[in-house]
Amino acid sequence: MCVSDDEEFREIAEAAFDLARAGETERLLRFVATGLPVDLVNGSGDSLLMLAAYHGHAPTVRALVEAGADVDKRNDRDQSPLAGAVFKDYGDVAAVLLEHGADPDSGTPSARQIAAMFDRGTFRTDA
Repeated sequence: MCVSDDEEFREIAEAAFDLARAGETERLLRFVATGLPVDLVNGSGDSLLMLAAYHGHAPTVRALVEAGADVDKRNDRDQSPLAGAVFKDYGDVAAVLLEHGADPDSGTPSARQIAAMFDRGTFRTDA
C-alpha cells in the first residue's frame, strides 16, 4: 500500500466515524458492505458501534450489530458500548445492545455500575 492509499483509507475511516456519530446508518453500511471492517476503531479505541451507541442512534447500533459488530468491544478506557449508552441514558440503545447479548458487567465501570451510580431506575441491566 502506498502513502496515498494510507491517506485515502484514513479519510474513509474518518468519514465512517462521523457517519456513526451522526447516525447515518445507510451511508455507514455502504462502507461496511464494501469492505470497511465493522469493528474498526479510532485512535481512542472507539469502534463504530461505540460511537453510534454513545450518540444515541439505536437504528445504527442495530444495523452494526446485525452486520457483525462486537457488542462488547471496549475502547482504550475499558468502556463498553452498553456502558456508554447507560451513561448517556439512551434506553433504546441499551435495549438493542442487551437484545443482542451485550454483557452488563463488561468494562470499567460496567453498565450495571453506571446504572447504580446514577440511580437509573428505568434502566434494567438484568433484562
